Amino acid sequence: MTILEKVVLLILFTILFLVFKRIGKGVINHFFKRYRMKYQNTVAEKRIKTFHTLTINILNYCLWFFWIYSILSTIGVPVGTLVASAGIFSLAIGLGAQGFVTDIVSGFFILLEKEIEVGEYVQIGTIKGTVTAVGIRTTQVVGDDGTLNFIPNRTITTIANMSRNNMTAMIQVGIFPQTPVEKVTEIIRKVNDKEVPNYPDIVGKPKILGTISLPNGKLVIQVNITTKNGSQYEVSHNFLAFYLAEINRAGIELPSSPTLVSGQAHS
Repeated sequence: MTILEKVVLLILFTILFLVFKRIGKGVINHFFKRYRMKYQNTVAEKRIKTFHTLTINILNYCLWFFWIYSILSTIGVPVGTLVASAGIFSLAIGLGAQGFVTDIVSGFFILLEKEIEVGEYVQIGTIKGTVTAVGIRTTQVVGDDGTLNFIPNRTITTIANMSRNNMTAMIQVGIFPQTPVEKVTEIIRKVNDKEVPNYPDIVGKPKILGTISLPNGKLVIQVNITTKNGSQYEVSHNFLAFYLAEINRAGIELPSSPTLVSGQAHS
């Protein structure tokens, strides 16, 4: 072929690539949109979102592969012969493909076992955030500070999914050794009786565990409140504020150091 013919083919392949990409995404989005509307506000909605992002991911990989192969073939690069004859190049491709295949297999089992879904709040290693995509090679998680993390599936060994069970908001109110514990406990109990009915996401009655000594030597009164998933932080912050306001109103002095607030999964 002449140079002009090759240039025309390159442009044609590129246009076809863009057209197929746009049409493919449009068809996929239309297909999954129907099912998302049908199963809106159900457990299946997250599953549909997960397969939606995965399908688009697979489409992109396939289109990019055929576009690169077409471009190389058009400019005269014998792709098949080159891969078969170049031992070192084939070895490099094989080593690279090994990691790629491991990513795919790991991603497949993550999806098969329903370990995570799009929209769930998880912790993978040291990364904690919301899952935005589960691909055939990587999983995307947006951290609490907005950072978008791309995690290769083969590196995922432990997943802490905090969107499946009820959560326990653990509120620890710091006290002095001379603090009247019984009076503070009674104030906390009255706050719970007054405020719990205003929070439908609270499951059961709050548990006042009493005085606890922390590893750093500080004394706290710990309260555990079981909530529906996703509400533990709001409940923790709000009830901590309620406790502190009532304790201060009663004239009871508390340490100036920060009060600890945390949460954990609850079956």
